[in-house]
Amino acid sequence: MTDTHHHHGTNGHHTNGHAHGHIHPTAEKHEITTASRTSLDSHRYVANTEDSKMPDTMPNHSKMAAEEIARMSPEEYAELERRVLRKMDLRLIPWMTLLYLLSFIDRVNVGAAKLVGLTTDLHLTSLQYSNASMIFFVSYVAFEVPSNLVLKKLRPSRWIPFTMICWAIFQTTMGLVTTYGQLLALRFCLGLFESGLFPGLNFYLTGWYRRDELNRRVSVFFSGAVLSGAFGDGLSKMDGIGGKAGWAWIFIIEGLLTFVVAVASFWMIHDWPDTAKFLSPIEREMVLVRLKQEQGLAAEGGFNWRVIKKALVDWKTYCLMLMYIGAAEPLYSLFTPTIIAYLGKFTVSQSLLLSTPPYVLMFITTIGTAFASDRFQRRGFFLMGWSLVGAIGYLLLLTIPIRYPGALYAAVFIASAAVGPLIATTISWTGNTFGNHYKKAVAMGLVFSLGNSGGIVSSQAYRNKDAPRFLPGHATALAFCLLNFSMAVLLYIGVKRENKRRDDKYGPAPRPDEVFEFEDPEYQARWGLQGMSRKEIVELGDDHPAFRYIL
Repeated sequence: MTDTHHHHGTNGHHTNGHAHGHIHPTAEKHEITTASRTSLDSHRYVANTEDSKMPDTMPNHSKMAAEEIARMSPEEYAELERRVLRKMDLRLIPWMTLLYLLSFIDRVNVGAAKLVGLTTDLHLTSLQYSNASMIFFVSYVAFEVPSNLVLKKLRPSRWIPFTMICWAIFQTTMGLVTTYGQLLALRFCLGLFESGLFPGLNFYLTGWYRRDELNRRVSVFFSGAVLSGAFGDGLSKMDGIGGKAGWAWIFIIEGLLTFVVAVASFWMIHDWPDTAKFLSPIEREMVLVRLKQEQGLAAEGGFNWRVIKKALVDWKTYCLMLMYIGAAEPLYSLFTPTIIAYLGKFTVSQSLLLSTPPYVLMFITTIGTAFASDRFQRRGFFLMGWSLVGAIGYLLLLTIPIRYPGALYAAVFIASAAVGPLIATTISWTGNTFGNHYKKAVAMGLVFSLGNSGGIVSSQAYRNKDAPRFLPGHATALAFCLLNFSMAVLLYIGVKRENKRRDDKYGPAPRPDEVFEFEDPEYQARWGLQGMSRKEIVELGDDHPAFRYIL
């Protein structure tokens, strides 16, 4: 455990001979004289700002742990890193997957209820059913951005379970409705409280994982939910128990299940790495060191309207919003066992069963793409490829005559295989693109808001009167796949050009193991930041000349 393998540079940062980029958080502190004591603060891995609840704003809580990390050999460092990642994966991802699975089931179970008599019992017209399906997304879309900002202010272990308990109550009471108006009101409230979960979980994970590790994790919990498509059937068998129809039991049982999990979440959700009970002090420090290495300035900074305005005026925000709705609208279109019900003389149970294999294929392609996309550090090419595959799937659904149900069923597989990876990869690219934490919170909220409006579009595009071909619905989904493709091309070209411009003007981006004084004149001159305060430099986020976009 000696300290000999590091040599210190003289120009305000220390270099390090090891390729893995392991940083010395404390080594240089010993060389700093009392004269420069004022700038010691910027040596800390983590900024000490007012906002103490945040992962990016810890006080310098564990100098000893940082020093211990600094003394490690590269091998010990890599071993600790592996151990920490394994612990995080086991503690965070399975529970997140469960939460998202429940939200997904609670959102789409109105489709399963429709097949087992919801519309006949409540005397709903086709338009009324579409509206009940759609109204969920209206409140869902409206409250995504506010919820992300609240999550940033409150503790995740309080906010996420609170919203879940609320939506579980609305979900359960949906089993007691007797009129169209009641159903409409409850679907609206369900959307209101579910809106925080998916953007919240994605945002939450950026406080734990590095950018290149995110896609795999997002994809796991997203595709876990995709598999939920396989489970809608069993509960409707309770038809008649307690004088309730099968569709009512679908709502009641799933609502109660969500309620139980929500209460458990108060104990199961860990806030941020600095307070995680399942990590030792040195492991907590390790998580922060890794995030800091990778995000650098990105993680610091406070909340202000300038940062929000930056998210609103950035063209990339709108590009990603269109890209996400291009992926989300086909997703909401596809998962209708209804389509399959029209392919042949199938019972409700059979059409629900037949909709399972496409989900399974989608699960496989989503996970596979995520690993490849993280491995090669590429997002754009995967989106371009899959969006074209999705377009082909919908084109086949449009053109194959109804007398070939087997071929139409195969087209459902092609479309399914493409849509899953589109969603997960677009989300990861969004998280990768914005530097400043608050800018990212706003941008991700906006991207999810527009994307989930895809639910509104598809609930209006697939109309009962278009059965059994659903041509307007398929044509709409085809157009949205092409929208995703064109936006991916646009963003890829745009950020690639910007990366090149920064390379040409400022030279290559700093290596992960370079640590700078923000106040150092040489550092400011190198990146053209003369005369800027530390706060202004932090606020640059992805506009900082040293930031490079993932393509």
